[in-house]
Amino acid sequence: MLRYTKVARLLAGVVLSASLPLSASAQGKEPVKVGLVWSKSGNFSSMGVDVATAIRFAVEEANAKGGVDGRQVLLAEGDDESTPDAGRRAAEKLARDGHNLLIGPIPSSISLAIVQNLDRWDAAYIGTISKADKLTADACKPRFIRTNHSDAMDLAMISEWVKGLKGNTFAILAADYVWGHDSAKSFEAAVTAQGKKVPLKLFVPMGTKDYAPYIQQLKAANVDAIWVADVAGGINFAKQAADFNLIPKTPLIGHALVSNFLIKATGKALENVPGNVGYTPDIDTPRSKAFVAAWKAKFKRLPSDTEGQAYNGAIVLFEGVRLARSVEPEAVTKALRGASVETLYGKATVRAADNQLLMPNYIARVKLADGELRPVIEQTFPASIAPAASPLCRM
Repeated sequence: MLRYTKVARLLAGVVLSASLPLSASAQGKEPVKVGLVWSKSGNFSSMGVDVATAIRFAVEEANAKGGVDGRQVLLAEGDDESTPDAGRRAAEKLARDGHNLLIGPIPSSISLAIVQNLDRWDAAYIGTISKADKLTADACKPRFIRTNHSDAMDLAMISEWVKGLKGNTFAILAADYVWGHDSAKSFEAAVTAQGKKVPLKLFVPMGTKDYAPYIQQLKAANVDAIWVADVAGGINFAKQAADFNLIPKTPLIGHALVSNFLIKATGKALENVPGNVGYTPDIDTPRSKAFVAAWKAKFKRLPSDTEGQAYNGAIVLFEGVRLARSVEPEAVTKALRGASVETLYGKATVRAADNQLLMPNYIARVKLADGELRPVIEQTFPASIAPAASPLCRM
């Protein structure tokens, strides 16, 4: 009887193991060790929560389906504190601890601090939010893949869009770091090419809380619209612009301004504001529909633009593991380079010249939809309008 009980327990254990989400082959293969570097604290913490939520969701989803290439996905996390130095330290610790498939940072300044160390750390990095052109120009690296739209891609779209933009004079309010300066320069070039003018450009230091001095200058400029590229300070600016009656009298145009976290934090201040958007649940592809359905089932809400972009980066990373049949960072990025992969945007190609994912781009307007204010796509621009890879990129 005792012997029978032992056998029965062994058989029960076999059945239990077979019923677990991860197959035996997944348990036997080397796992996919992902290092999530996110802004748990600091100026980008509001977006950081969305990034972390989406990456965790992607990992849980992959493991529930048996892993990636038959491998369990293991996630470790580090706080970049919204600064380049802390981001570099967090990424290095994760990479040296074996979680060397990195993902997560928001500002381009942190991404730039990470990419230059990838070879030294034997790591790879999937960029999902950072837009600075430098990342796929003179700072490009074979081990870095960008799965979101670059500034150059956004501005190529906006250059087409501004042809129908009302007004002849514009002011610029941008964050005083690499992404903000790139955005301001590109927007100014786009509108002046249309014979329009930019009489005022203001660059705001990171961590600014009081926007009153800038708002007074913007009001005095009496322009037709204001180009805003200040993600970290966007909440304070929008609230104070409404309080000082700058808006809606003077319309805003947003570069990464019509983001869900900004809209939710500013009441109706951004209602009817147009701008580029990286992702919305309106994107009509099979992969996006499946993602939205799964997300709603778990969280009882729609995914945000930041969450969609972060999740998209994770599924591209997982596709790289499948293509490479390896978790070695160099092999994963090499397999993705030039590859056509299934994404939230449909089938998309990772351009071999600079490791930039090429996908459609979108202009949205903040409207009431699905019972909430959110960015709603007004125009879709094909991937073909993306500018050529920078000649400064040397892979």
